[in-house]
Amino acid sequence: MDIIGIICEYNPFHNGHIYHLKKIKELFPNSLIILILNGYFLERGEISIISKENKTKIALLNGIDLVIELPFVFGTQSADTFASISLKILNELKCQYLVFGSESNNLEILQKISEYTYIESEKYQKDIKNYLKEGYNYPTALAKALNINFNFLPNDLLGISYLKAIKLNNYQINPISIKRTNNYLDTLEDTNIVSATNIRVKLKDNKDITKYVPTCSLDYIENISLDDYFSYLKYKIITDDNLNIYQDVSEGIENRLKKIINKCHSLDELIEMTKSKRYTYNRLRRMFIHILIGFTKKDNQKLTLDYIKVLGFNNNGQKYLNKIKKDLQIPLTINKDSLIYKYELISAKVYELISKNKVVLFENSNKPVHLKSLK
Repeated sequence: MDIIGIICEYNPFHNGHIYHLKKIKELFPNSLIILILNGYFLERGEISIISKENKTKIALLNGIDLVIELPFVFGTQSADTFASISLKILNELKCQYLVFGSESNNLEILQKISEYTYIESEKYQKDIKNYLKEGYNYPTALAKALNINFNFLPNDLLGISYLKAIKLNNYQINPISIKRTNNYLDTLEDTNIVSATNIRVKLKDNKDITKYVPTCSLDYIENISLDDYFSYLKYKIITDDNLNIYQDVSEGIENRLKKIINKCHSLDELIEMTKSKRYTYNRLRRMFIHILIGFTKKDNQKLTLDYIKVLGFNNNGQKYLNKIKKDLQIPLTINKDSLIYKYELISAKVYELISKNKVVLFENSNKPVHLKSLK
């Protein structure tokens, strides 16, 4: 049996994800699929429009065997951190293959780029920073640093981080890319398979999205966004005397936030007035999430993956866990004294401020969802 790993946020789960899983089953008919699932707040600084529990249910109903949590403290950071921890978990669970979506579907060039950033990491980081200071966005800065003509789109960038994590840690995980059928950044496309970004934009504009998502997903989607937290974020920025303690707050941006916050009446206004060459849109949104949750730089430096949380499984996934659990170096038992657990609970409590779902109850129960209970 082939052990396949995938890393997803399902924001929301849509027809493209069904296509992804179908392709995996075609490639590996006799396989067990492990999903590393990001939770309430996401890598590009978004809030999930489906709760973690409901995303787990959807995954199991669509053929995934084992769902594992990607903790908030890692899932809301840069692509390299997001990828590094996800691959660490998959490696611990004896994963043999990583299957990910790619705009280019050119694994050879993605491998070469990842090797360059691994071997020449010091030079690479220096060149990237210089180009960013000149005002280029990250994908363009990366292309210029590598001196190649390549259109770096979001999933290819994540793919490079996945490949780098595999190489850096010498994981025996074989990467496989699947061609994306749409552009993540395209918000106008109107085929049956469109990007999650496209769907969220349509949802925000109160347009019908039934064409793009399966019924099992549609039933769980909430029309919520990070904008709904603006008043909470504004209060935090106004009243907190030391914003510099929070993750991603640097280079004096806390002073600018203090100066402009009373002039802003929405998150978009705050971002537009804060955005600069060094602070991209996604980086700002991640920073605002960290301020909102209270995730500090000090705690980030002390982080370690001290447990693996199982969110759900079917019978095959449960049998597989029982088979390998004696060989695991990272325990499956949740450490309630862990910083990971602390921030997961806080993120659930903050998420529940605007969500109709009782996510805190789900977090406190620490009980995996079993597919048989959904049928």
